[in-house]
Amino acid sequence: MARGCLCCLKYTMFVFNLIFWLCGCGLLGVGIWLSVSQGSFATFSPSFPSLSAANMVIAIGAIVMVTGFLGCLGAIKENKCLLLSCSFGGLAEILVLSRLFVIVSENAKQDLKDGLALYNADNNIGLRNAWNIIQAEWKCCGVTGYTDWHEALKEKVVPDRCCQEHYQECGRNSTNMFWTRGCYEKVEEWLEDNKHLLGTIGMCILVVQLLGMAFSMTLFHQIHRSGKKYDA
Repeated sequence: MARGCLCCLKYTMFVFNLIFWLCGCGLLGVGIWLSVSQGSFATFSPSFPSLSAANMVIAIGAIVMVTGFLGCLGAIKENKCLLLSCSFGGLAEILVLSRLFVIVSENAKQDLKDGLALYNADNNIGLRNAWNIIQAEWKCCGVTGYTDWHEALKEKVVPDRCCQEHYQECGRNSTNMFWTRGCYEKVEEWLEDNKHLLGTIGMCILVVQLLGMAFSMTLFHQIHRSGKKYDA
């Protein structure tokens, strides 16, 4: 009976972590695609130049892949050391993502303003494209308003995508109508409108992580009780 429960738990753990590993593969693939096709798709923050969308997705995908692999191997081999590693890996993911969120959100507004100065830099095509897309799609300009560009670019011009009626070099014509709302305000508004959806997604991810850790520790104790004392 105990052996049957152990087998059931083992294969449940294996399937769970296999799905987790496949999700990590998908994230890693998306991150690599972004890095190759979008030119590192821009980091908006000069304080964290490696914190681009592509690098973040690659890092998260790699952590999820490793954790899932450890869980699969630990379950199928009934290896206590690997199961513990999988459990601690899940905890590390939660802590790293929480800390990353705190770091990014603490100084986001000022950091974004500082990043505007890099808009015309030759080695920041990704950042320029990202700002152009965001300002065109969200009908906003700058971080808190179009005057942010005046301070960043040291002249009274804005990117063409800030113009309500877009045409080439329209940003240099001070008589044009520019989008008055800043993109930071638009992002806050979007987050407020979608807070329930985002909260649900966040809770689902947290539950999945906690379930993975619970499966790992339960299987660990079952193996220990069944008399498999080896750790490698």
